[in-house]
Amino acid sequence: MPLLLSQNFINHVRIPENNDWVIFILIGCIFLYVFMMNVIERDASLKDFLLQKYFDASNNLPSWMITSCVTALTLSVLLSQYIPIVPKYIADLQLMGYQLNKFGYTLLAVVFFYASKSTLGFLFYQSIGDGRKWTVFYFTSTKFYFILSFLLIILCVTHYYFPVDRNKIFFYYFCFFAFVVVFKIFFYLFHKNNILPEKWYYKFLYICTLQIAPLLLLWKLLFF
Repeated sequence: MPLLLSQNFINHVRIPENNDWVIFILIGCIFLYVFMMNVIERDASLKDFLLQKYFDASNNLPSWMITSCVTALTLSVLLSQYIPIVPKYIADLQLMGYQLNKFGYTLLAVVFFYASKSTLGFLFYQSIGDGRKWTVFYFTSTKFYFILSFLLIILCVTHYYFPVDRNKIFFYYFCFFAFVVVFKIFFYLFHKNNILPEKWYYKFLYICTLQIAPLLLLWKLLFF
């Protein structure tokens, strides 16, 4: 009888998933923003930072780089749970015996995506003879990605530390990011800083080649 009971025993103790790496990354991102606001932006308040004008701002490039880093990190943390596998040609690469996991591969793809898009954007503005507008562009986009990164931090906390169905919520993530892409295009088109080229065909070319096409490439890298 004791043997029979021991065979039918079911262990209901659940070993929780270790997500310490997530909180470490998020704390690091918050620290970067604290450093940016206190040192780079010289103790600017959140309202002053978001509403400041281009000609009144300083240290725009470091702020843009920090905001881009935080956005890339938080986006990678969120998306890494949904990529099917790390491609074999990436998994076979080893550095001191270490391989890229799903988060590492996602981060690599996202950094490549942002670096390529930024480089092509710079070359685009230079090629049309409107290089000065590039600095206004990344100054304005910094505000957009600053807000987006905070939304991504909230989504990361919800995704990893609350009981959500990750398969069902993926559809809502997809709708959220689709809305963000559409909103960003209109944000760029109608912003008072006139950050896109004046001529309509340059605007159309920019949106198609530097907003939509890179997203399709990123989707292919991560999910196919």
